[in-house]
Amino acid sequence: MTDRVALYIALTLAVAIGLDLLLNQGQILMFLAKKFLYLVDWVQFWR
Repeated sequence: MTDRVALYIALTLAVAIGLDLLLNQGQILMFLAKKFLYLVDWVQFWR
């Protein structure tokens, strides 16, 4: 991955997080964090 691609990905994520915080009070981030923790717990179970 080149630096330019990494920069575009980082900027896209920053804009998406900023818009979520501005428009939805971070509800989408909280939803994704809960789903990620569920996934980690599920993977840990199968380990």
